[in-house]
Parts: sequence; structure tokens; C-alpha cells
Amino acid sequence: MFMDEYSSYRGGAFSSLSGHDIANSNILSLVATLLVRLTAGSACDRFGARWTFATILLLGAVPTALAGTVTTPAGLIALRFFIGILGGSFIPCQVWTTAFFDKSVVGTANSLTAGLGNAGSGVTYFLMPAILESLMNRQHLSDHVAWRVTFVVSFILITATAVIMIVTCPDTPTGSWSSRAQDVQRHIDMRDTFFSTKADRKKCNSLSLDSQNDTVKLNSRRDQSQSSEAQTPEDDLLTAASWELVEKPTARNSAKAVSQLPTLTLAVAYFCTFGIELCINPILGAFYDHQFPSLGQTGSGKYAAIFGILNAVCRPAGGLLSDTIYRFSGSLWGKKILMHMLSILAGIFMVIIGLETLTSKAQMVGLITGLAFFVESANGSCFSLVPHVQPTSNGLITGVTGAAGDLGGVVFLLIARYSGTAYDRVFLIIGVIVIGCNILVSWIRPVSKGQLGGR
Repeated sequence: MFMDEYSSYRGGAFSSLSGHDIANSNILSLVATLLVRLTAGSACDRFGARWTFATILLLGAVPTALAGTVTTPAGLIALRFFIGILGGSFIPCQVWTTAFFDKSVVGTANSLTAGLGNAGSGVTYFLMPAILESLMNRQHLSDHVAWRVTFVVSFILITATAVIMIVTCPDTPTGSWSSRAQDVQRHIDMRDTFFSTKADRKKCNSLSLDSQNDTVKLNSRRDQSQSSEAQTPEDDLLTAASWELVEKPTARNSAKAVSQLPTLTLAVAYFCTFGIELCINPILGAFYDHQFPSLGQTGSGKYAAIFGILNAVCRPAGGLLSDTIYRFSGSLWGKKILMHMLSILAGIFMVIIGLETLTSKAQMVGLITGLAFFVESANGSCFSLVPHVQPTSNGLITGVTGAAGDLGGVVFLLIARYSGTAYDRVFLIIGVIVIGCNILVSWIRPVSKGQLGGR
């Protein structure tokens, strides 16, 4: 996302780029990210988040290195499509974080990592121009050459990050991804010391492994959890293990997970909130410039950057608030209600901005800042709920939800593309859509009935 924003920023280097060209490049970039996110989710379930993460970074580093060869507007649009691959790294990032943190704090962890990543879209407006100016002033490179060199620097950083990730990082808290089923079995066996009778120990030790599906055979425990309200401590342990172990994806299991109503709720919610963010990031600078021409392109860009940078604070705030409500209430309905409440408030701010006559910079900055808080907090609260929904297919659900956000960005950017400079109308239309969509899915259960935590 960081490098994609910069390639958009440097689009100004091609004076022949029209407004429609820039809009098309924004949309194509999101389409690439959407496709990668859809496939990355299942890849995380199959190969683990670490290898999926590193692969996406290395694939995205290649077009980044080739950015300096672009000489035409069409080439820049194609470049943004392929650099959009890097946006898919969000999925393994969230899946990997989910694997390392307990459900009581996973929202905070997910929202912090995602918030810092999204903040890169705001940092871009300050950091990359600073590197560019340094190359021009200290290395005496021309603007034509310097902006291309900045991409080489980025290629080195991205590649180095991927290599370090492969060499030094673990797949899971217990070891490698391929041995996760055996690790679960081993930890269950270790819990024998807590069982008081020999019969109990035999019950636990009777578990067997299914090496073909990389999973512990605990499906019967899921069935028992759906039919029995009272369970012994060891039953609770086995039931929890049966719902938490990520299984190798199959067509049948994937179709079942995706078709669940709670999955639809997450997709709709993220379609709205992250769709807003993806739409606003590329047009907000132009909106400021349209309302206050005296700011100029640079000044408008700096004001617009505030929206992205606030991700570092607002998105983690959403995850933290969601976790806090969950710990005190003990119910996933608390997380879900918060997600919809924040989303609807974001929609209300969009409507206000669309209807209000913005006559001062303070007024506009205040409204945009309020919008940023609710939009970005809603994003954080959404991925606080994601780990609870179909956790045996966590990568798939994460990928579908993340891809829905990109789809929202595509739809909302299409609205912006055909609205020209009528930015107030864009905000109004999107705000109404967001409010309506969240009301429509607000009645759906947080997780399916019968799933652990769903009854």
C-alpha cells in the first residue's frame, strides 16, 4: 500500500495523465489487490501466513524495481496494477497476528499491525518526497531520474524484509505450520496431568491424527458442543481445540465457510468502511484543492495525509475498544454492535460532509478527522471479530473480508470517477450506502449457531 500510494503520487510526473487516467489507475490497483487477497486467504490456510506473506512481498518487489523503466502514462497505470500486489500482504499479516494472540486481545493486535500499515499511505506524502528531494539536492540527480531511484530503494527494503521474515520468524507460537496438528495433540496430551482419573487420560490419549488434512480428528467434539450445554473441563479443552485448529482448505469446507451469514456480515461491513478509506485516500487531496485553491497541490496533499496517518491511532483504538467490550461482556454481540455503530457513525459523517457547505479549512479538517476516527476504528473493530468467525478457515475468512474492502473501494471510486469534481455528492451517496448496508445486516448473529461461542 505504501509503494502503491507513492506510484500514484508520482503520477504527476506525466503531465499527459488526465483525471480519468488517474481514476482508472486507482481502480486497477484495487482490482489487483482484491484478486491477491482472495487467493492469499486460502494460501495462508494451506501453506501458513509467513510463507504467503514473504511470497507476496517478493512478487510485489519485482514491479517496484521495474518502476524506473516506465516512460508513458499507460505504463504507469500498468505499474500501479502490479504494485497493487503488495496490498494483498494485509491478509497474511492479519492471519499471522491472529495465530499469536488470544481472542481477548486479538482485536488490539490485529488493528495495531493493520493501522501502522495503513498509516503508510499518509506517511508516503511526507517521507517519499523527502527522499526524492535528498537525492536531488545531495546527489544532484534530476527529478526525472531521482523519482525512479526512490523505487530502487523501496525494492531493497521490501526484499530485505521478506528475506528476514523467511529466515528469522516462526510460523506459529508452537513451531512450524506443517506440524501444527501434532503440536495441538502434544499440548492436549500434556494436559493429562490435570485429569484425575485413568479413564480421563485414556479419553484424551485416544485422539488420532489425520495426516492427509493436517488436522486433529476432533470433529466429533464439534458435534457434541452443538448438542450439549454441560461439558467437563477436558471436553471444553477438546472442543476448543477442534474449533481453533486451521484446516487445509477444501472446496466443500471453503464453500460452507464463505456461505455463512456471519461471513456475509463481515464482508458487508468491511466493504463499507475500508471502501470509504480506499476511495477517500486518492481523492481527498483534490477535494482540498477544489475547496481551497490557495493551498496548492503540495499543501492539499499534506492536509489529505492527515486522514491516512490517523490510522496509526484510530484503527488500534477500534480494536482496543472492541476487545475491552468483549472482556467485560463476555459476548460477541458487543463486538458486532460496536462494529455497526462505528460504521453507521462514519456514514453519518459522510452525509454531513456531503450536505455541508465547507467554507473554512478548520471546518473541513474537523469533519475529515471525525470521519477518520469512525471509519478507521470501524476497520479495527471488524478485524477484532474476524478471528471468531469460522476459525478453522481463518485465512479464507480474512481473505474474503479483506477482498470485500477492496471491492468497496472499486465501487466507491467508480462513483467518484463519474461524479467529476462534485466531491460533496460522492460523500453523500457513499454515506447513504454505508448506513443502509449496516442496518440491513445488523440482525445477523456474530457467529453461526453451534460454533464455539455461538450458542
